[in-house]
Amino acid sequence: MTGLRVMLAALAMTAAAPVWAETPAPVAVADTVVDTLSGRLFPMLGALGRSPAGTLDTRARAARIAACGDTPACVIEATIWTDQDRATIAAAVPRLAKTGVLRSMQPIADLSPSVGIDQELEALNVVLRVYGLGTPGRYPKIDGPIFATDSPFFADSVKVAIDTARAASDAPPATIAASVRLALALLDANDATAATRFEPLDQRENAGALRLAARTDWKAFRYSLLIVPGVGPEDVATTLSPRSKLHALLAAQRYRQGLAPFILVSGSAVHPRGTRFVEAVEIRRALIERYGIPADRVILEPYARHTTTNLRNATRRMVALGIPLDRPTLIVTDAEQSKYIESPTFTDRNRTELGYLPGTVGRRLSVYDLEFRPSRLSLRHDPRDPLDP
Repeated sequence: MTGLRVMLAALAMTAAAPVWAETPAPVAVADTVVDTLSGRLFPMLGALGRSPAGTLDTRARAARIAACGDTPACVIEATIWTDQDRATIAAAVPRLAKTGVLRSMQPIADLSPSVGIDQELEALNVVLRVYGLGTPGRYPKIDGPIFATDSPFFADSVKVAIDTARAASDAPPATIAASVRLALALLDANDATAATRFEPLDQRENAGALRLAARTDWKAFRYSLLIVPGVGPEDVATTLSPRSKLHALLAAQRYRQGLAPFILVSGSAVHPRGTRFVEAVEIRRALIERYGIPADRVILEPYARHTTTNLRNATRRMVALGIPLDRPTLIVTDAEQSKYIESPTFTDRNRTELGYLPGTVGRRLSVYDLEFRPSRLSLRHDPRDPLDP
């Protein structure tokens, strides 16, 4: 009887197998990092991917992806949006305008929907090539894959990113939605998610400045803002470079003179590559702790990775916080960087990398001080630089 009881118990356990013992079906889950990054880099493509427009892919595109099987490099190459693919999307824009899909998209400064959509498709290609194929990007010294592109670790990271994208979304591989998810998986695999690290920035670090800006009498000040760019220390163990310390001192002096009601500090974790220290965060800390500047008078801009985007991103924060653009600001920095900002070389670099001038450089007050009038062109979204679009 004992043996019979054991057998019956075993049968009972088999018949009542717990739910968790079964193979689970894929379930969509929210990913705060990826979802926020998607909204920052690909807002228009995200809207298209959630609409019938996401099925506009050609059969040729679907066939070339399917032909790759499980070969990672081939999948990435096949997923790149060709000129023909992009032309298919562009041709559909007039029809989409009549359906209301485009009306749900956030306008990107002065860019038309068709230009904005194509720019995001170009940005998708940039991410796929740089992080999926190992093609050097615009700034290879500070950006790009974690692993050496000729190493097995790089190949494995690409394979896992493809697996991650497919596990996270059931969209057919040839669609816009699947392409966006693959690009995001590649960025996430390489910890290239700096574009969202501080969000929602103006409801957290800049919340005090946002409240004060709403009741500021701007006419009472010579400048609406002091713009202070950071300079990396080129040493992973150093929190704040000597130049950035100088910038903090100069900004504190000018603030105490009453030249402007706010100081904006700008700079990401850039130099050297792999540093944990965000330039703007460290300068802000110095202003508050060393010089006693009130925290709600120091605006954080922690995304800029270059001098060009220091000025561009300062303008974006001004608009977000309600600081008027029709009054001059003052760029406060060391003599060498100040001279560079005034140079034709810097003007040419802005036109080449941004496609416009982020503002107009004005009078020089000293070797450290340049007047600057920002331009609304700086509101243009540019996901081709995915760490700071």
